[in-house]
Amino acid sequence: MHGMGKVAVLMGGPSAEREISLMSGKGILAALREKGVDAHAFDPAERELFDLKREKFDRAFIALHGRFGEDGTVQGALEVLRIPYTGSGVMGSALAMDKWRTKLVWLAAGIPTPRFAMVKRTSDWDRVADTLGMPLIMKPVREGSTIGLTKVMRIADLPEAYELAAKYDDLVIAEEFIAGQELTASVLGEVALPLIRIEAPQGNYDYQNKYFTDDTRYHCPSGIRAEVEDEIRKLTLKSFRVLGCRGWGRADAMLRPDGTFSFLEMNTSPGMTSHSLVPMAAKATGMPYPDLCVRILEGAALDGRPPA
Repeated sequence: MHGMGKVAVLMGGPSAEREISLMSGKGILAALREKGVDAHAFDPAERELFDLKREKFDRAFIALHGRFGEDGTVQGALEVLRIPYTGSGVMGSALAMDKWRTKLVWLAAGIPTPRFAMVKRTSDWDRVADTLGMPLIMKPVREGSTIGLTKVMRIADLPEAYELAAKYDDLVIAEEFIAGQELTASVLGEVALPLIRIEAPQGNYDYQNKYFTDDTRYHCPSGIRAEVEDEIRKLTLKSFRVLGCRGWGRADAMLRPDGTFSFLEMNTSPGMTSHSLVPMAAKATGMPYPDLCVRILEGAALDGRPPA
């Protein structure tokens, strides 16, 4: 495929989500090559990014997940190297990676998100439970893929859940648990794709169920009321833009039985494996996986204008 030049698919990397990133990257690489793109695998954990310049790559497809891939750092390096890349820029990536500051921006913009408290080892757990209700969700502020996340049923278990989350980040957030239907809303360019409703075993959509089991059921079309789906898709675009995101991404949301909903977080470099959600949503609109990969790659850009 012409006009794309030499493309690096950045995969692997040093984050806790390396394994999934390699799975995403291999899928993308095969798809781009199938479409005639001159694409090559590139693992930033094994090579220095400056090799991208040395080896005259024209653009980068970022298939890195988690820190150093989704948090603005790789994006900043590519800005300096002047190599256009897929997905959000430096600020959008950094902001979306930080669940706490994402919520602050969303609240300011009128995007519904669950109630929360920033907690520390010395927090008054009775008070936290009192404020947010039980059960609640405890998670690190800057990790993806439900890593370090616990659904806590009893007040006595809060300190232990805190310690688990704190292993991954010195910032830990406790969040109101929302019982309801789990939804995921994908953004591609200026469009919100059809919602996917996730039905996990015992409602437990954890790391294992997310990537390695086939018991989780995905519904696309989602089967929720059309007007609610329209409203969520409209707000998804707003939630994406207000964080300064671009290119593509995926928001996770919860729909309560009463029809109200809350956005949990924004992923700026979502999974692209065979199990993944953005490819599923694109397929529902008639876009096969290889076409989706090319479409995302076409959106590769730099934040700032090059100096004159």
